[in-house]
This record gives sequence, structure tokens and C-alpha cells, in this order.
Amino acid sequence: MKTFNGYRRKNGTIGVRNHVIVMNTTGELAGLTKKLANLVPGAVPVTHQTGQMQYPEDIQQIYRTLKGTAGHPNVSATLFIGMGQNDPAETIAEELQKEGHHVHALTVQKSKPISVVLNEGRQWLAEAVKRSHLEKKEKADVTELTIGLECGGSDAWSGVTANPSIGAFSDAIVADGGTSILAETPEAIGAEHILAKRSVSKEVGEQFLKIVDEYESRAQAIGEDVRSANPSPGNITGGLTTLEEKSLGCIKKGGTAPLEEVVPYSGKPEKKGFIFMDTPGYDVESVAGMAAGGAQIVLFSTGKGSPTGSPIVPVVKIGTNPKLYKNMPEHIDVNAGKILEGTHNINDIGMEIYDLVMEVANGELTASEKNNHQEFAIWRLAETM
Repeated sequence: MKTFNGYRRKNGTIGVRNHVIVMNTTGELAGLTKKLANLVPGAVPVTHQTGQMQYPEDIQQIYRTLKGTAGHPNVSATLFIGMGQNDPAETIAEELQKEGHHVHALTVQKSKPISVVLNEGRQWLAEAVKRSHLEKKEKADVTELTIGLECGGSDAWSGVTANPSIGAFSDAIVADGGTSILAETPEAIGAEHILAKRSVSKEVGEQFLKIVDEYESRAQAIGEDVRSANPSPGNITGGLTTLEEKSLGCIKKGGTAPLEEVVPYSGKPEKKGFIFMDTPGYDVESVAGMAAGGAQIVLFSTGKGSPTGSPIVPVVKIGTNPKLYKNMPEHIDVNAGKILEGTHNINDIGMEIYDLVMEVANGELTASEKNNHQEFAIWRLAETM
């Protein structure tokens, strides 16, 4: 059985990175959060633009994503910067502290100069970074890994090379007792019946079809037709011709394993195996959701070289064609275009991905990490009030 060396957290989870992060709870504090992180070498800013004036469903989703990110196994410590009254910073910090996480909250209030907040935050972060350097790794089993499956900037080769290779990897890690999470609900429209048939039960299949239907209904409510809007202009430029072609290629990332569970955006799976998470097609929000749900690593296929990364999880880029790898070698970790050249097959690339995942779990940096790609955004369901 495959093993790796990671950071064991007090709640029993295992991380493949050991980040100290600073998060804002509301959008107006994003700049201050970045400023504070820049004061302490080793601290990572995780900023977003969402605020407090949201519909209840979005407030819950934002809360869940912030908590899942701060309490992620790849995170050694988190400092929240909040606005005080009715702000979730202190509440989330208290909840995570009870679960054994190293978390602290500071609030910006009219009674305290911002310079004081910055100084307090700098001192706490400096101690947290020093503390993180003392944490030791321990051996863990591949069954403790959860891998997110994402695509962005798809082209006509996505469903031929990179996505099926990711599917081969997904089947392999699931067979070894690990977990893979397929996301991007709108990317399944037109092929949803195929995934539904793979569900372990009628109930799970119905849950999956329900989130697809709800996504399409929300789009229709604002006058958008997902089926006619896909493929996107960028996908069409890449050679995709129909919605079904795009969706059939997308779901290949999920391999052939049974669908065990359907979870909400940034929700943590209760089961192991192949999971589906309800996320948008926008890759930054989708990756953030899977990370908040516990994925320690994300695989990301691309035909156009999308640079999307994450502030807390390594993102492995799998290129779909040889030209992309030749033109952007510094952004691509795995060249699935070798399938088109006839030197490798889908299973070969799937196992190459698996080997790289284990190396990344052991500390090998991905291209997105080397290039400091740290995008983060939270999916919202409704308009801001």
C-alpha cells in the first residue's frame, strides 16, 4: 500500500502542506489582510470579496467555506481578521479551537487603531510561523488522501487525453481506499444520466440529478440557458462543438468507480471513494470549494494553460496536448499529450499522475506553487443585498 509523510492534526486528519494563513471574513478587509500577511515571511493571505449582506443560503455557504479553509489539514494555523459585531471571525475561531486547530481572531473596531490590529496580528503570526517550523511529519496511508478533480480552459483533446487519464488515476486511488471528488455541476449537464446510473443507490442518484436540475433552474430564472451557453467561446476556440461533447469529456475525470455520495459546496464527504461536489464551472470557486471540503491536492486538466492555483492546496496541472506543454512547460506538471504522440496510453498517464500525487503529498512542489498561484473565491448562489 502506498504511503506518504504528512502533518498529523489534533483532529486526526493529515496534511500535505503546513501553511500559516490570514483570512478576512468580509470583503472590505481583503487589503488589510494582504498587508498583514506581507509583514510576516511565511504567512499566506487568503482573501475574498464576499460580505455580510447575503441571502441566508449564501451566508451559510460562505461560513462553511471559511471554516473548512481555516480548519484544512494543510493549514497549521489561521488568523482571522473580522469587523466585530455580527462578524463570524470569533465564532469560527472558537469552533475550530474546540476541534484542536490553532486559530485566532482579531477584529477591526472603532475603539482600536488599525496599527494596533496590525501589530497584534504580526506578533501572533510570527509565533504561529515559528511554531509550524517545529511540527514534524509522520507516515500516513494513501487511504487518508482526498483528491479534487477539476478542469479549466478545455479543448477538443480534454476528453481524449487528460480527463480520461485523470479518470484512470481516480479509479486507482479509489481502489486503494482513497477518495476523489469530481465537481463542476454545470459541466455534467447533458451527461448527468451517466453519472446518476453509477450511483451506489437510487437515493444518491436522485440527489445528483437534483443538484443538476437546481443549477439549471437557477440559471433559467435569470434568463440564462446553460445548454445553449455551452460550450463557452473559449471552449469553441479550443475545438469543442457541443454541450454533450464538453460534458462527456468532463465526467471522464471521474473514471468508472461507483458514485458513493453527493455533497454540497465546501461540504466534507462522510464516505470514501468517488464523490461528487456541487460547485460552479468557474475553476477558482470550484477549487476553493473542494479544498474547503478537505481535498489535500487538486488535479487540474487544461487545454489552454489555465494558471489557476490555490493558497492552501497543491494544484497539479495536466496538459491535454503536446503543443501546450512545449509552449508552457513552466505551468504544466504532466503532459497527457504524449498519448497523441503514440508513446503513452491513458493508463500510463494515469499512473504517472498517481506517482506525482504521491511525490506532491511528500512535499514536491507543483508548477502552480512554484509560480505562486494562490487564487481564492467563494461561490455565491444569489445577488448581494
